[in-house]
Amino acid sequence: MNLAIKDIRFNFARFALTALGIGFLLMGAIGALGLYRGIVADALLVIDRIGADLWVVQGERVGPFAEGSSVSGTMDRRVEGVQGVDAVRRFVQFSQQFNHAGRPLRATITGLDYPKDRGDWFAVTEGRHLAAAHFEAVADVSIGLPLGAKVRLAKDDYTVVGLTRGLVDSAGDGLMFVSINDAMTIASRRPSEQVLLAREANGTAAAQAAGSGESSVPQDSKIAAVLVTLRPGADAGQVKAAVMRWGDANVISKAEQRDLLLNQRLWRLRVQILAFTSVLLLVTAIVISLILYTMTMEKLHQIALMKLLGAANSRIVSMILQQAALIGLFGFVLSLLLANTIFPWFPRRIVMLPSDLGMLFAILCVICVIASWFGISRALKVRAQEVLS
Repeated sequence: MNLAIKDIRFNFARFALTALGIGFLLMGAIGALGLYRGIVADALLVIDRIGADLWVVQGERVGPFAEGSSVSGTMDRRVEGVQGVDAVRRFVQFSQQFNHAGRPLRATITGLDYPKDRGDWFAVTEGRHLAAAHFEAVADVSIGLPLGAKVRLAKDDYTVVGLTRGLVDSAGDGLMFVSINDAMTIASRRPSEQVLLAREANGTAAAQAAGSGESSVPQDSKIAAVLVTLRPGADAGQVKAAVMRWGDANVISKAEQRDLLLNQRLWRLRVQILAFTSVLLLVTAIVISLILYTMTMEKLHQIALMKLLGAANSRIVSMILQQAALIGLFGFVLSLLLANTIFPWFPRRIVMLPSDLGMLFAILCVICVIASWFGISRALKVRAQEVLS
């Protein structure tokens, strides 16, 4: 006879509610870790997929993701002449608020250096990639634009020729891809009142730039970075040193870009997620401890009777440990079922890695063993003579 299962069947309602409560707590811990993993995956999406070996950004800055960056529009031509460089592409990315069909929408505009870059590094679920240098866009479905939609950006209308899925930035805004020249035009758009003020403040030169619809900041300064693809066998260190000698540019490798995002921009989020997960696991330990202690206190008379009949302490300890293990196991299974049912409906991506789930299960096993100690210590203090009291 398995005493643990026998006792659980006798108090099944309490066991089920306890397992459900543990399941919700563990689901919260899984969701916290999964949210962090999802934010990291979104933040590194462009860095990992775009295929750049080096990023040439503004001097003394570590952009374009960790901080702002503006380089000259001729920077790509300068970098192209460095020995060891195979190909270069211009890059720009910024957030944009706009209206469509009476609804306010938000997207992260990402400029593709067409025709060098048509967007072949990301998958299109519907439609196609860019096939024209102007007025075409590929949008993520999270933005809320249908295929073929006409979107007014700055002074021009753009047609959504393709849709992607799961391409968002670290803030959760969907990416909208346009040619880099279109992106520069959108970024430099100013209202007419600002144009008039610029004419009065800056004189004739500013008036000429404003009259053409350009920004008071030169348009070529709107390039965020130059993406560099190295030739096979080229020394990245030599290319980096050559560009750094110019003085107006900084060079960041792909690994350095990842490190900047993970260990600088997202480190506070990592600490917050860790703290929140720790609190959930601590509450889980307290709940399991209280339940096991309560279950033990309720059957002190039965434990005393077992000792009177000659039951060894190891049998009693085994019963309590098995109850803790069953509570933890059923709670973990319920948490997985709840997570896989609820998390796909979340607005942000939740990434549940097997390694994270394995770590949580191992922590849960330790929690169950520690939590059962309170019930075990009380059960071992029971004397056989107490059955007569």
